[in-house]
Amino acid sequence: MTHRVAIVGAGPSGFYAADGLLRDRPDLRIDLIDRLPTPFGLVRSGVAPDHQGTKAVARQFERLLAQPDVRFAGNVEIGRDLSWDELCQGYDAVIVATGMVIDRKLGVPGEELPHVWGSWKFVAWLNGHPDFRQGPDLSAVRHVAVIGNGNVALDVARLLAKSPEEMARTDIVPETGQAIAAAPLARILVIGRRGPEHASFTNNELAEMGRIGRAVALADAAALDVAAPASDPTPERLRKAKNLEILRGFAGNTPDSKPLSVHFRFHAAPIAIRPGEIELSTGTVPADLVVTCIGYRGEEPPTGEGVFTVGWAQRGPVGTIPTNRADSHAVAREVLAWLGRRDPKSGPDPMPRSTDAAGWHRIDKAEIAAGVPLGRPRVKLIDWKSLLDVAQGD
Repeated sequence: MTHRVAIVGAGPSGFYAADGLLRDRPDLRIDLIDRLPTPFGLVRSGVAPDHQGTKAVARQFERLLAQPDVRFAGNVEIGRDLSWDELCQGYDAVIVATGMVIDRKLGVPGEELPHVWGSWKFVAWLNGHPDFRQGPDLSAVRHVAVIGNGNVALDVARLLAKSPEEMARTDIVPETGQAIAAAPLARILVIGRRGPEHASFTNNELAEMGRIGRAVALADAAALDVAAPASDPTPERLRKAKNLEILRGFAGNTPDSKPLSVHFRFHAAPIAIRPGEIELSTGTVPADLVVTCIGYRGEEPPTGEGVFTVGWAQRGPVGTIPTNRADSHAVAREVLAWLGRRDPKSGPDPMPRSTDAAGWHRIDKAEIAAGVPLGRPRVKLIDWKSLLDVAQGD
């Protein structure tokens, strides 16, 4: 007999945890469980469709799925198909890698209005998540307010600003891309509560905003007469200094040189949202669509003997996909130490009927084939019935 480990959440942190376990214990039996019939979590549903290089990390995860004692169990929801108690009884250890997929609230009047969207819901719609198929009505949207000063805010602004030609070789849902292309967009305002020296943009993603074909990136020069905080560690200080340099370049752009502008505004806290406008601490501006990019929260993970937590479920929604690798490997070492002190459990396989790796590969093959005539990497199946029909071979 060998130990059995359940990993709940088949996203990057879950796969990295499996990798860490198998490096020292290739004999382990590992089940990667996900409520979706597709693996890879944020790589599939959260990474921007035009960042295919980032999505390529899924190839590493595919190699793990090919391991004989690694099983993908998709379309299994804990609490519906299997309880936490049943998991803990049936496995020698349980790793919770469920992430955080609930948008944080601004806490201002009007944020429940229908034109206000959280970034998780918005990006999931762009990426074809089957739970988020009804997107915002963009048919009359001229002014967009994107609230946040991190890479997710840049993703939202960039994807709205890019032309259909620039999005042609991405895996954005075609109908979503068409809705964006048809929208009468004129201005996207990226709003930060603090100053530009505190923005958490990464340099490459910020610089990319200056290379969009139909949009000019703008910033107010007066707000940029600052320096990166001297107290920051050197890598952070250098990143922030480079961001300031890029933003100063945006400040020199001609406002009306392109049909769409992306304007970075700092020291502007949201006060209230009303139909067609958002009130900031610096004044009121038009906003037909508001997208909040201020982080996420998640359900409280279970606790107990033999239950471990990784990724965002453990440390909160911070860091990039590679950040999860070291963290997940560290947790894997804790799990291995735990298993080393216990004999394997006996008993029947607790897993209910699920979508296995073969079912996922049928979905993958169908999506890639649908993308070929369009010159796209794939055209995603975006509703539950289609996903499950293809996974089951129908």
